[in-house]
Amino acid sequence: MSKILVTGACGQLGSELTIALRTKHGNDNVLATDVRNPSGQLAEGPFEILNVMDRDKLFELANKYQITQVYHLAAILSAKGESDPKFAWQLNMESLIHVLDLAKDNKLEKIYWPSSIAVFGPSTPRINTPQDTVMDPNTVYGISKLAGERWCEYYFQKYGVDVRSLRYPGLIGYKAKPGGGTTDYAVDIFYKALEEGSFECFLSENTALPMMYIDDAIKATIDLMEADIETIKVRSSYNIAAISFTPKEIANEIKKLIPEFNISYKPDFRQQIADSWPDSIDDKKARHDWGWNHDFDLSKMTNEILEGLRKQLGL
Repeated sequence: MSKILVTGACGQLGSELTIALRTKHGNDNVLATDVRNPSGQLAEGPFEILNVMDRDKLFELANKYQITQVYHLAAILSAKGESDPKFAWQLNMESLIHVLDLAKDNKLEKIYWPSSIAVFGPSTPRINTPQDTVMDPNTVYGISKLAGERWCEYYFQKYGVDVRSLRYPGLIGYKAKPGGGTTDYAVDIFYKALEEGSFECFLSENTALPMMYIDDAIKATIDLMEADIETIKVRSSYNIAAISFTPKEIANEIKKLIPEFNISYKPDFRQQIADSWPDSIDDKKARHDWGWNHDFDLSKMTNEILEGLRKQLGL
């Protein structure tokens, strides 16, 4: 029986992934951790306060709960990281090393750590960005993710740590608020559409970015972690893709269901970050190696989010 620890469990991805893991592995077999207390369904299972910079506390909890797997999600994201780059680097890198050391020392079954399209940069091919390509990130978040990929592969090759990773595109969900990413407009736009009828976007209307509905991200993560070890050929991080769209395109989808919705554009510093990222991702390696396939296109995602948010907000 696997015993799983999730760091950053109260975040956008962590809150939903933790619940999915508890459904699959049993409520008592998945320990959620974060620096803040959980709420809602997340609070219905084992939880401990954990600052991932605290190596001793991480090891203590792993031993106390007899942990065999870790999903290390705690991180400072792209836009937020630019406000305090040295702290973002310290948290993102030191916490990963702590988890990798835990896996090595305790001989854990496997580790999951998310990378990001932020590892790419201005010199990266923007259309159908390949698995192996030029990577010159210009945000501290992207720099930390690129360095993290190299550490993950190093620990696999040097110590045999079974660490697995996905380069997430922008993740879109509605059950938890976003945490300071450049793609967060694609979450906030749904709240504003229902609550205010209008939205001011911090990216320009034709900024295309790779995106993914949160349900597909959870499916990809669990599928990767359940794949036979022989099928995992990439030990840095797999490209993963679902849909790519612009703010104008997602606004038009919302208008089909909320005709009175209006959008305006006021690009800020996040525009420069977005301009350094790909328009679309080539993920045929993931599809070939372990059978990745997404379920949600833009229309299906928009319908599901608006329906779910109406219920959540009591509208």
